[in-house]
Amino acid sequence: MALPINIKSLLTGTVIESDRIEFKKGWNPEVILRSICAFANDLGNIGGGYVLVGVEEVDGVAQLPPIGLQANQIDAIQKELLSQSHFIEPHYVPQTEAVLFGDKYVLAIWCPPGDVRPYRVPKTLGKEAAKNKLYYVRKLNSTVEAKDGTLTQLMQMTAKVPFDNRVNQFASIDALDLTLIASFLKEVGSSLYSELPKMTFAEVCRQMSIARGADEHLMPVNVGLLMFSHSPETFFEKAFIEVVEYYDMIGDQFNERRFKGPISQQLREVLAYLKGAVIREKVVKVTGQAEAIRAFNYPYEALEEAVANAVFHKSYEKPRPIEINIRPDCIEILSFPGPVPPVDAEMLKRPRVVARDYRNSRIGEFLKELKLTEGRGTGFPKMRAMFKQNGSPEPVFETDADRSYF
Repeated sequence: MALPINIKSLLTGTVIESDRIEFKKGWNPEVILRSICAFANDLGNIGGGYVLVGVEEVDGVAQLPPIGLQANQIDAIQKELLSQSHFIEPHYVPQTEAVLFGDKYVLAIWCPPGDVRPYRVPKTLGKEAAKNKLYYVRKLNSTVEAKDGTLTQLMQMTAKVPFDNRVNQFASIDALDLTLIASFLKEVGSSLYSELPKMTFAEVCRQMSIARGADEHLMPVNVGLLMFSHSPETFFEKAFIEVVEYYDMIGDQFNERRFKGPISQQLREVLAYLKGAVIREKVVKVTGQAEAIRAFNYPYEALEEAVANAVFHKSYEKPRPIEINIRPDCIEILSFPGPVPPVDAEMLKRPRVVARDYRNSRIGEFLKELKLTEGRGTGFPKMRAMFKQNGSPEPVFETDADRSYF
């Protein structure tokens, strides 16, 4: 069964961060089950991860072309994986896709965050498997046993599923739109796109992990409604972007626009509006110099990062829109609530802000596949560099002591 991502992009590391991918030269069920368990536990709420079997790695970098697996190995490995998954407690089964590279295959194992973490697996398989089950998590690029404070942190996450990955009890699967789903799969180059005619709508939604539940009562996941429904604000109050353009310093004269629809569409339409209606270029000819000096009122790349950051990190539980206020002397981009701890007002002043705990890991995963955000902690340095290059004042990043806004 195909996965909702381009597997070849996983090998090059252009879409998913390296700590969310583990490369395995060959099939080793004991070791691979631990990695599956660690990704399912998703300690940092980063969106689970992928195990790629048939790929040798050196210092975390895939060696290409992949060493690969023989065609006759794939079916046997998938059957064994299904069987061995019963050792994961509570029950958890990852999804797989075999991709052909030349005359050999790479088996991709997708491990989305589990619904009923924490998960544990046997340290070793065999007769004593049921007696030696341990908890595993990801630390940087490695799978390690959860001990001491890490184990305590994992236990505290029990039944705490991030909002974007929760089942929505008040929506129907019919709210998801197949056309939007197909458009996404085609854009990211997923092989699942070519399989759509052979699948039921429920199968597609299950495969993308945007719906869960029994066949007779399949319900959408929040991230599915935000990405693949035409009116997310129906289910999440004020899940739109509000752009207000002020024409004077007092604020008496202004024009207001609301951008609605799937959140990726909102993001693209807002950026197109800013690029076409707000950004202006100034050209200054210098005497005795062939090249003119060119500058913009705002560097587009910086605004792109800032708006994408707001869409990625906003809480869609809060009935507050993302606000973009275009004033005569500045642009304010405001989202609610503030950053996830430990990021605070002081940390926002640093040249680089690194946070490994995300509010919306599933949203981030979809936006990264669409190349609308990077999610690698590069946004703040990039924005500062773009403003400096343009000759603009430094951008200001702000929150309050309660982290109520950003």
